[in-house]
Amino acid sequence: MGLRIWYRSQEVMRVSIIGLGWLGEPLADHLLLKGFEVKGSTTTTEKISTFAEKGIDAYPFFLNPDPQGQGFEDLFLTDILVINIPPQRRTAMGDFYLQQIAYLRMIAEKSEIPQIIFISATSVYPDLNQKAFESDKLTVDAGGNSTLLQAEELMWRDKSYDLTVVRLGGLLGDNRVPGQYVSNKERVVGHAPVNYIYREDAVRVVDWIIEKGLWNDTYNGVAPYHPSRREVYEKNARIFGFPPPTSYEQPEVSPWKKVSSDKLLQSGFRFLYHPLHFPYKHK
Repeated sequence: MGLRIWYRSQEVMRVSIIGLGWLGEPLADHLLLKGFEVKGSTTTTEKISTFAEKGIDAYPFFLNPDPQGQGFEDLFLTDILVINIPPQRRTAMGDFYLQQIAYLRMIAEKSEIPQIIFISATSVYPDLNQKAFESDKLTVDAGGNSTLLQAEELMWRDKSYDLTVVRLGGLLGDNRVPGQYVSNKERVVGHAPVNYIYREDAVRVVDWIIEKGLWNDTYNGVAPYHPSRREVYEKNARIFGFPPPTSYEQPEVSPWKKVSSDKLLQSGFRFLYHPLHFPYKHK
């Protein structure tokens, strides 16, 4: 693991977030409160004024897959770039997403950005009925999310910047209630352990990477508690009063994985939320 902290001789640290969405916006709010100069991209131009009121410089920025927008070049005048754009399921074979990431990398290198955080996901690990670790040797044909894995490899290859990859588990909590997605459904997979992280903890993981200078490494951002999906679904249903699944998979044959967060814990990070006790804002 390489450790390097980037100083700008008593100037305010600048962070740019590509993707001010469900995770990116609260991350921007959090870093702003800590004294960072925060910029970010949005595809919803109507929200630019709202971001400005908070003190976040937002720019209309689209990857189609080449960069498009107005004034977005300022996004890349930064000390730390957070790439937080997941692949879109509608794109065939993931090629479109990989082109997007390639363009982002090219701009980042031309702008000589010193440090990048790439937000990936634990879906890169295949379901092998065992625990998954950052040190696992992954291949694109092993059964995990090959598009994200290829994007990680693209970011690592012959890089000129410090890079840390954060593989987040299922981002849930607030208005994302997992049990609601399977309400009244039949033959739901219930035995598999969950690999979830609450949004606030995900924000704190990114902040932790920056604060501690944990560069040139990969970390799993997953709560270190893995109740079964059934436990989570049934508790959600009881709390909010919607119907649970009408039945669960029998026999329980669907493959699963349990993603380890040991490496992050060993760095000193502590998760605040258990998947059975995530705060929700269900309507």
